[in-house]
Amino acid sequence: MDKNRAAAAPTYSLVVPIYNEEAVIPILLRRLDALLDSLDAPGEAIFVDDGSTDTSAIVLEAKARSDKRYRLVKLSRNFGHQVAITAGLDHAGGRAVVVMDADLQDPPEVVHAMIARWKEGCDVVCAERASRRGESGFKRMTAGLFYRLIGALSEAPVPRNVGDFRLIDRKALDGFLAMPERDRFVRGMFAWIGFRQGTVTFDRPPRAAGRSKYSLRRMIALAANGLVSFSDAPLRLALWAGVAVSLLALVYGLVVIGRWTFGDPSLARGWSSTIIVIASLGGANMLMTGLVGLYVGRIHAEVKRRPLYIVERAAGFEDAPGVNADAAADRAGRARRARLKRE
Repeated sequence: MDKNRAAAAPTYSLVVPIYNEEAVIPILLRRLDALLDSLDAPGEAIFVDDGSTDTSAIVLEAKARSDKRYRLVKLSRNFGHQVAITAGLDHAGGRAVVVMDADLQDPPEVVHAMIARWKEGCDVVCAERASRRGESGFKRMTAGLFYRLIGALSEAPVPRNVGDFRLIDRKALDGFLAMPERDRFVRGMFAWIGFRQGTVTFDRPPRAAGRSKYSLRRMIALAANGLVSFSDAPLRLALWAGVAVSLLALVYGLVVIGRWTFGDPSLARGWSSTIIVIASLGGANMLMTGLVGLYVGRIHAEVKRRPLYIVERAAGFEDAPGVNADAAADRAGRARRARLKRE
């Protein structure tokens, strides 16, 4: 397929968030070229540079200037992986939109199988990992525990062994873009919107180059965000823990009164146990207050209504088919207006 095939409006959009991936970009571009050439309809690739400090944005902007199938959205700073995905989805113009990571652990070749499921009638097609090469046993174990936990607590269980690699039909994407929350857990949001969902399986390879940007701290933050965003179980846990502690304190008080009534000579002793009880109750109180504060903090972030992200510049949208030079702002504006209507 000729690279100028993008003269027609794209049927497929590939959204690829980027953060300091200069080592893998040459390999990624070759494989995306092959994928776009092999598609049965016009496609586009939208890179979202999430505040990279290396040469990633420079290389991708040059690609967007030379190949009309490529676009770049450069954010003004690092807003986080989930927000970068949202920025790319805001700017996608295709009827079917695919989200994939840049490290090639989401193989572009799997997109063909996802398109086949989409043509069968699935609105959201998730890529399920049959194996996870290149990952430590600790990471596989903790990922499994997280998906079991969120599956048990969430009103819309997230499929296991599924990341953000998925294909989304336009009507499902419009439903996703109408969701206004700032603390985003994208895979949970796609599970929540419903529609007809299907899966394809693939063997996840190790990174093609570079190193993972998801540290243990970031993975814990993502897991916590998913639990808090899609379940009120922490609040209910705080409630019932408070009830349990209150009942135990009541029982202990009755025991003390009984011992005092019958003149127990050892009643005046036990200062150590008293301090332990006070410290335990104080710690439990701080924990419950912290849980409530976590939810209140999220409410505070929502009511400020700051933009989810800020675009520093965009490239490749000027020659996009069927739109004018302000295409980037127009596409993102549709999503923002939908969010404001919902609010």
